[in-house]
Amino acid sequence: MTITRRQFTLGALLAAGTAGLPVFAKAQGKKTIAVLFDGLYSPFWVAGLDVIKKDLERRGYQMVQAISDQDDNRQLEQVRAMLARKVDGIIIVQTDSNAVIPAIRAANQAKVPMVHFNRPPAKTEAFSVAVVADNRSITNATVEHMVKVAREKGGKYKAAIMIGDLGDPNAIGRRDGFFDVVDKNKDIIDVVARIPTEWNADVAFSGLTNAFQANPDINFLFTSSDFLFPQIVQVMKTRNKFHPIGHPDHVIFGGFDGDATAYQLLQDKYLDADGVQDLFKEADLAINAILDLQAGKTVDRVLLDPGFAIHQANLEQARDRMWGYVVHKQKNG
Repeated sequence: MTITRRQFTLGALLAAGTAGLPVFAKAQGKKTIAVLFDGLYSPFWVAGLDVIKKDLERRGYQMVQAISDQDDNRQLEQVRAMLARKVDGIIIVQTDSNAVIPAIRAANQAKVPMVHFNRPPAKTEAFSVAVVADNRSITNATVEHMVKVAREKGGKYKAAIMIGDLGDPNAIGRRDGFFDVVDKNKDIIDVVARIPTEWNADVAFSGLTNAFQANPDINFLFTSSDFLFPQIVQVMKTRNKFHPIGHPDHVIFGGFDGDATAYQLLQDKYLDADGVQDLFKEADLAINAILDLQAGKTVDRVLLDPGFAIHQANLEQARDRMWGYVVHKQKNG
């Protein structure tokens, strides 16, 4: 059975194991890692690129980077150019989980290890390693806290979820994690809006505006990515829905990523909970995977970041592990 990008599951990738592990060339002379992102359209990717660069520099590696602007063909050419340059490894963020497979095959043929950062490929016989957040589990923990808040507050809730691009396995995991929880709590939660965002701020803004117009009593909102917070806050303010925790009209509010805006909203008591990806761990796992493959070691196809949920009850204790708090602290002293 062929797994399309919309049928991808983390379980399918885990089941692939380490079969067909190729032999990779060892680094010679100047050590260089190519870092190829499909875009820098959210704070997570901007911070991720910076964390990887600093980690590589600390280890004595040079980083060369390229951005494909979500163009799969362009990214394949970037991969080929880096292989011709004889880089020692490639860390990649692709747009499409199927379209990246020719790039994986090219890297295998050149005996250059490839690691997917935070976004896995579709199932394939070609070998690469994916460092991924446990999106479903992290979302479970985040939404469970939101439901806990709802039950403590009492009453019934009209819920909305802002869904990411379903061509991205991360978006699928977060969507499924949300429904894992709310489907068990239908006695108090009715999901009235499933808002597609396509990971596009304008689409998200329009979709949320329409959702509030159709369902003005929405009082439970989860976004699959924190980078949409500016648009969400703007819409909520326009609809007189943006109130702090404790206000009688407060909308129970949760997100996913762990960026600096999420920390600020938590600190200001507008955000109830946020799913945090451990960006520093993911960067470390990605680089270590390349070095281990070069050394001839066996590396699993999937390296998992368990992440965590941060909320009002654990903010002081957990914030130092939140990459957005580190960014916030750097900007604000």
